Amino acid sequence: MTTTLRPDGPEERLADGGRARTYEVCVNSRPVGRIVLATDRRLGPAAGRIADLRIDERDRHRGRGTVAALAAEEVLRGWGCRRIELDVPAGAGPALRLAAALGYTEYSRRMHKELTTPPELPEGSVDRPLGAAEFPDWLATAHAEYVETKAAHGVPRERAERAAAEDHRRLLPDGPASAGQSVRVLAHEGTDVGTVWTAKDAFGRPGGYVLAVRVAPEHRGRGHGRTLMLVAERESLAAGRAVLRLNVFTDNVPACGLYDSLGYRPAEHSLQKPLL
Repeated sequence: MTTTLRPDGPEERLADGGRARTYEVCVNSRPVGRIVLATDRRLGPAAGRIADLRIDERDRHRGRGTVAALAAEEVLRGWGCRRIELDVPAGAGPALRLAAALGYTEYSRRMHKELTTPPELPEGSVDRPLGAAEFPDWLATAHAEYVETKAAHGVPRERAERAAAEDHRRLLPDGPASAGQSVRVLAHEGTDVGTVWTAKDAFGRPGGYVLAVRVAPEHRGRGHGRTLMLVAERESLAAGRAVLRLNVFTDNVPACGLYDSLGYRPAEHSLQKPLL
């Protein structure tokens, strides 16, 4: 039997040069599922994405998904892509095993934690809102760190610069007083040591969201990152959000360890593979 991809509708061309198309997964011309391919809006046209892959239940466990994923690589190579990505829910064990067998590796994960009681901060630590006069310096640092992090993970620097400016302008139109946003400063024994930015219902997902955590370089390694996360949990609960979400790159080993120790659990894994 031969498994192939058959276009299901015209290709969509995006304003930023991206493209997307839906295909039927067929076995001897019989449809058995569907797959949606697209270029990655964050990384540009050189990065492709399997946006969705579904095999009909009666045709599962027969290697259809494996062949469809391999065929998707050929399509994306034809589009000029040099990298392919996909997101897999944490509970989808078969999909994670298939991705691993095909050579995908995890590069980031989305995590979440259910909140109940506002945590107490360690003795000597207090938090306060970021002041309007402090905002320009904070924003400049947040912008620079956003760009460096994205560039280090494959986003072209020009795109990272543009995305940082757009995100900050959209989410913080009124600075630290912007609706639905919270930027807090942590002080320990009278000295400011870091900041945490949280939002509610960010990226279309219900619940609080940690957008940026920063400990000043000279104060790192003293547990202030953990305290800032406690501040984020308090802010989320104060905003009426009993779930707090975040995204972490898996090469940031200290951050992954911190979130694990605080009880955050993976909700979705982002995987990638080079297209040679």
